Amino acid sequence: MTTQQIPVVVLAGFLGAGKTTLLNHLLRGTRGTRIGVMVNDFGDIGIDAMSVAGQVGSTVSLGNGCLCCAVDASELDEYLEVLTRPESRLDVIVIEASGLAEPQELVRMVLASENERTVYGGLVQVVDAAEFSATRQRHPETDRHLPIADLVVVNKADRVSGAELLAVRETVAGLAGKAVVVEAVHGRIDPELLFDRVVPEGEIEGQLSIEDILYGEDEPHAHPHTGYETVSLTAAAPLHPRRLMAFLDARPEGLYRIKGFVDFGAADPDNRYSVHAVGRFLRFYPERWPEGEERLTQLVLIGSGIDAAGLRKELAECEQNGPQDAPDEHSMWGVLRYVQQTEEEPEAS
Repeated sequence: MTTQQIPVVVLAGFLGAGKTTLLNHLLRGTRGTRIGVMVNDFGDIGIDAMSVAGQVGSTVSLGNGCLCCAVDASELDEYLEVLTRPESRLDVIVIEASGLAEPQELVRMVLASENERTVYGGLVQVVDAAEFSATRQRHPETDRHLPIADLVVVNKADRVSGAELLAVRETVAGLAGKAVVVEAVHGRIDPELLFDRVVPEGEIEGQLSIEDILYGEDEPHAHPHTGYETVSLTAAAPLHPRRLMAFLDARPEGLYRIKGFVDFGAADPDNRYSVHAVGRFLRFYPERWPEGEERLTQLVLIGSGIDAAGLRKELAECEQNGPQDAPDEHSMWGVLRYVQQTEEEPEAS
């Protein structure tokens, strides 16, 4: 049950930055992934195959297993309840914020939600590379929004020179702090940065999908995977809870997502811990070891500009080194801080 929570991603950015273009890119390449979309705006909503002019409070099918509804922010929790019903079978929910919305308010509402079927999936802030300086002048709150983002997409990277793009990226990175910054053209980022794509039954992972064939010629030079790296790690020795938490608390810039399972050995011999980290957010979910399954730590780390060899070395140093290195009775306290209690609001790391 704990591993089936639906990530809720908040997609923000000022008018014209390319939020809807990015969202359409995600929807068009869903393949087997079912996406729920909540649009926090009024009037015409430019999502492919859909027009919800004024239909606030409506939920419609996008025809590819995805759903969309237009809601007021005050209705967010109500529609999370609708979209997380088991019959909807959604894999991820994306909230597209109004161009004038305060993203931290939407993030706060997601974190404060009492819906146990959801988990925070991060704040994605989209900026227009060509209009960035002008946008900061018109909307000085940009400098307040970027530091709370988990991922910043510098969109329309093809509309500026290389030197201009570098200057925008450096300014954005300086404002965004530890947020991961990636560049994009026409909002094309790899969905793996945001959520796990579902491969339809009978389809081989990595092969061309119908969507790839239909839309591939529109994106002949699009290689969104080049904006980030994925590092997979497997450890046969249990990890020491304290050393792992020290690693997670100081995780390097550019490391955006962490997912997988952790074996803490004698510190909790009955359970493995599913880990979900996005940006500054961290959550552990204890669950019984499946009978007969080999006890391994298996993690996938996703980020931009990350040092794969360095990450492997740091995580190898978290492994327990025999009986003399066994964790003490208090060693799990740091981990348990990030195990969600139903009566408490989730914590951010």
